[in-house]
Amino acid sequence: MRSLSCVLLVLFAATAALAGEIYGTISDAGKPVAAGVKIEVAVAGNTYTGETDKFGTYHVYAKEKGKCTLTVLYRDQRPSASIFSYERATRYDWVVETVDGKLTLKRK
Repeated sequence: MRSLSCVLLVLFAATAALAGEIYGTISDAGKPVAAGVKIEVAVAGNTYTGETDKFGTYHVYAKEKGKCTLTVLYRDQRPSASIFSYERATRYDWVVETVDGKLTLKRK
């Protein structure tokens, strides 16, 4: 049983190492968004999810590389932006802005 747990842990670590980490911060009106704001990254027909912590920081791991759509589920809206997933970790910091009553994401 112990060896099976070790094997599963090694496989998980190897998978995470191959995944493209997408991370950064999200702020609104100069302050970090609250903890628990949902983040979705859609790429190649798959969706990967994460959420913010109390500092507005998020981490999402996408297995596929290439053009993605990052969506933030915030204040009953879903602002989104195009990003790219690479083999190495990539940082995207965002500011939530209101334009014509709709939330938008702007790169910081």
